[in-house]
Amino acid sequence: MPLSEEEQKILKEIEAQLNATDPDLVEQVSRTTLYRHAARVIRWSLLGFVGGLVLLVLTFASNLWAGMLGFAVMLGCLLVIERNVRKLGRAGLEALTGGWRAGGGVRGFLGERGRAWRERFRRDDG
Repeated sequence: MPLSEEEQKILKEIEAQLNATDPDLVEQVSRTTLYRHAARVIRWSLLGFVGGLVLLVLTFASNLWAGMLGFAVMLGCLLVIERNVRKLGRAGLEALTGGWRAGGGVRGFLGERGRAWRERFRRDDG
């Protein structure tokens, strides 16, 4: 249901007041989206997963409890990653990778060098 003209006017006044009182907050909120936040949490969780893996590998043979702690850290990080990937969903993944796909994906990233490699290893069966 769309807002009435009076409600839109009130909303614009509130936005103007907020922009006048705290422009840093307005800028931060406009830059941060749910997709970017979820992607940031996923990145930190991946770092935690690698840290847990390193802890597990380095300490499991000598200290069982430290190895189990590393495994618990890995498991917790994987659960956080799974939850945030679900939050992103298909639309979020497309929003985060839209530039990648629009540029042609891997072929667009490699450009001329990729074409040269494909031509070099192309089979001539004829």
